[in-house]
Amino acid sequence: MRLGKQITVIAFGGLVLAGCSALPAQGPSASDVMADGAVVDASHEGYLVVDLDARTADVLSTKGNTSLKSHFGDRRDAPDARIGVGDSVSVTIWEAAAGGLFSSPLSSNGPGSRSVVIPDQVVARDGSITVPYAGRIPVAGSSTPAVEKKIVEALKNKAIEPQALVTVSRNISNTATVTGEVASGSRVPLSVRGDRIQDVIAAAGGVKAPVHESFVSLTRDGKTVTVPLQTLVDRPAENIFVRPGDTLTLVRDPQTFTAFGATGRNSVVSFDARGITLEEAVAKAGGLLDYQSDPSAVFVLRKEPVGIARQLNPSYPVPVGRTSVDVVYRVDLRNTNSFFLARRVAVQNKDIIYVANAPSTSVQKALSIIQQAAGPVVMGKALTQ
Repeated sequence: MRLGKQITVIAFGGLVLAGCSALPAQGPSASDVMADGAVVDASHEGYLVVDLDARTADVLSTKGNTSLKSHFGDRRDAPDARIGVGDSVSVTIWEAAAGGLFSSPLSSNGPGSRSVVIPDQVVARDGSITVPYAGRIPVAGSSTPAVEKKIVEALKNKAIEPQALVTVSRNISNTATVTGEVASGSRVPLSVRGDRIQDVIAAAGGVKAPVHESFVSLTRDGKTVTVPLQTLVDRPAENIFVRPGDTLTLVRDPQTFTAFGATGRNSVVSFDARGITLEEAVAKAGGLLDYQSDPSAVFVLRKEPVGIARQLNPSYPVPVGRTSVDVVYRVDLRNTNSFFLARRVAVQNKDIIYVANAPSTSVQKALSIIQQAAGPVVMGKALTQ
């Protein structure tokens, strides 16, 4: 009789223990996740809980991506590239007959006896170069044909029917800078036909990192926009023309998500692809554990822009001054349709996927604790008999 009472006490204690938060667990229960979102205090602003249904999937699938074209446009520069400060310019001058300023019948140098080649000059800060007998010629901002005309005009009545040829031997102003995860970071000259982002990256030797882990940042006029390099492949319209003075920075940023709870793999998981969907992410995390997980309590935690949060729940009180909202998406994988919805939702970098334990798991843990507690009592009673 005494042994029975001891076991009863132990069992009662175990049931009490099962009903409290003292039981070991990998994380909150499904009910805790749902309830904690409404808790708001000085240290916790709460979060928005949204069920993954067809409407939610529509909102997420139409979520706008960062666009280079929308920020910068896609204007191709004029084919007559302009000379700029710092460029090196070469000038060749011809005359129509011997005996002029630039004639040298006895000279074998240069392309002709009635011509002269003026050595390369770097365009000065005042935007000009020097031509003998013509003085300082402003060239910055002008095309080579326009500079040739200026030189001829300056030499009229001095040289014999002069003609000029201007060549930009070293182009600095009409270049783009490529740096970061490329084979050879450098200033890349831009051709007169116009060069797109991928053309310039290829001229710098191409990217060193896998495309799905690479991001390209375009800096222009003091503004920087970053997009995945894969975007330029998937959406050719984003492969916009590069303008002189642009800076392209290639960055390697492996995309990962974190898996917690009743999954086969609790760890940081790499995408290993240009992008993965929610159902692929669950599979990469080892799937759900048969005897532990609650299929109706698969959660995706991420920060969403305020605009997306308001589409999901217009009545959700967004704190003043916030640009993003913590959102928890609940996926019920007991519903077969949820698998199709999960395929429409893309996992984002740094997402958290959490699978809660099934309610029966707590009962199993409680029974295990009772068994461990009752074992010594039963054994001791047996030894005393």
